[in-house]
Amino acid sequence: MVNLLQALESVAEVATVEANKVGLWELFNKGGWLMWVLLLLGGLTIFIFIERFLAIRSASGLDMNFMNRIRDYIYDGKIESAIDLCKKTDTPIARMVEKGIERLGRPMNDVQTAIENVANLEVSKLENGLPFLATIAGGAPMIGFLGTVIGMVQTFMEMSAAGGTVDLALLSGGMYIAMVTTVGGLIVGIPAYFGYNYLVARIEKLVFRMEANSIAFMDILNQPVKK
Repeated sequence: MVNLLQALESVAEVATVEANKVGLWELFNKGGWLMWVLLLLGGLTIFIFIERFLAIRSASGLDMNFMNRIRDYIYDGKIESAIDLCKKTDTPIARMVEKGIERLGRPMNDVQTAIENVANLEVSKLENGLPFLATIAGGAPMIGFLGTVIGMVQTFMEMSAAGGTVDLALLSGGMYIAMVTTVGGLIVGIPAYFGYNYLVARIEKLVFRMEANSIAFMDILNQPVKK
């Protein structure tokens, strides 16, 4: 058993030395077909993160004077002007306020419910793609671990086929798969994990702003008109 462990350590050292001699493309190919799966997941991670980041950043942009203008329009009875302002302001908060304005004249509970329904839809749109990003964060390291297991199985199969003798050159291929796929899985999984949590934090911050503006809008409706 001790001799086997020493042999495996020697194989790992040989694989590491050889890794320093080959380029990234050769190293990628030695990882086997699972590396193509990880490459695809890595590309999807980059795409989802950039697309969601831009969407959330666009949704977070709002004129600081927006609610003041809405209040002035409502107090002046310029309902159509308030609706036009909301349509020109392409943000979740503006769409919430627009729906609330369209419900003016109805009971306050109906107005609040309409705003909350729009808010739920907007949050659902913002979270589009995040579950898949979370799946990549958890699944990529597991795929890398699968490559490790496959590489180790290949190593022991080659040892068995060789009659139990340890040939470092023969075993290095299996060790390549075991090592490269593990690294590849972590390279994909770690950025996906941090990217997912970053986007979730941005959405939570935006949700807080949506709630604050919803309360501010309801306060505008409940306040008496100042003469």
